Amino acid sequence: MAARAAPAGRRGALRRPLLTERAQEALTAYAFLAPFLFGLVVFFAYAFVRTVYFSFTRYDLFHPPQWVGLDNYLAIFQEPRFLTALANSLTFAAVVTTAQTVFALMLALVLNQKLKGITFFRAAYYMPSVTSSIVITLIFIWLFQRTGVMNYLLTLAATYWQMLLAFLALTALVQAALVIAERRRHLPASVLEPSLLVVAMMVAAAATAGLAAAGVVRAFPRQEPVIITWLNTRRRFPDWGAPIPLEAIMMLNTWTTAPTFMLLYLAGLQDIPRELYEAASVDGATPWQQFRHITVPQLRHVSFLVVTLGLIGTLQMFDQVAIIGDQAPLESVITLAYYVYNNVFPGGALPRIGAASAGAVILAVLTLVVVLIQRKVVER
Repeated sequence: MAARAAPAGRRGALRRPLLTERAQEALTAYAFLAPFLFGLVVFFAYAFVRTVYFSFTRYDLFHPPQWVGLDNYLAIFQEPRFLTALANSLTFAAVVTTAQTVFALMLALVLNQKLKGITFFRAAYYMPSVTSSIVITLIFIWLFQRTGVMNYLLTLAATYWQMLLAFLALTALVQAALVIAERRRHLPASVLEPSLLVVAMMVAAAATAGLAAAGVVRAFPRQEPVIITWLNTRRRFPDWGAPIPLEAIMMLNTWTTAPTFMLLYLAGLQDIPRELYEAASVDGATPWQQFRHITVPQLRHVSFLVVTLGLIGTLQMFDQVAIIGDQAPLESVITLAYYVYNNVFPGGALPRIGAASAGAVILAVLTLVVVLIQRKVVER
């Protein structure tokens, strides 16, 4: 019987799999992750290590690197262009991250309403985010030329400012009267009720035309059009603020990135239980109190994601500055990312790989520190 049992044991051993089920699952997972891990190791980890190494060397791509220790870090902190780039990057990140977060939240609140054609408006507001950054920047350059659309609109505003003010004032008055009338009839009407606003604008336009015909308000034709140099200038507005060309890029970047974050806020708003608002209404909470004590706390995790992505993106701002290029003085628009690029491809001079690598390492450390600080603030 012992001689018969031995072959059966060997057949069982032959059928036993070489890898356990858990090992097979792990191997499958690593096989799917392999392309991503390969890209991460080659294009991030290896590149980062090489960048850190080059930051301690003097290297111009044509001669072997020479170890110089901390000289590159000490040198760039004495370089005015690097300090300007650092200040511009920090200003850009603070202003644009704040503006795009607030703008995205406002857009999401508006587009979360049950209005006719809301799908169209959601798609229309998202269009800047899916449009090519290069195309938008070229249009932006055209708008902000000395004889561009922005200066043309300012010329019109300077010519017809009395009529414009009269139209806005009459629109506000008629809108307020219509809202009060609706509420006295016990009908729900928000302050900016779209249907009432259209009626108010039509009435205000007719009334403004009547005032103009009667000579109460009039135009002030200008001998010279308004000429504001938006791009090719080093002026700051205000004097302690950012350069005007950088402010123009801030407006452009806010306009193109806010719709993406608007989608995140919109998804977060639709996850907030309606029962919270209904209970707050029963308790007599105003819309502002509901926004402050329900909406903002419920969107806390979304706000953390939006601010984090915004800080990372704005600190690494490069493409729109590069496309504007010679349209503006370099000192007025340079950021840390563009400083790195400008040292690698200086144009007519030897590359300064060591200085560029030091700037890149400082940018990475700065991004990490800012995000960690923001995380600590949110966790409180």
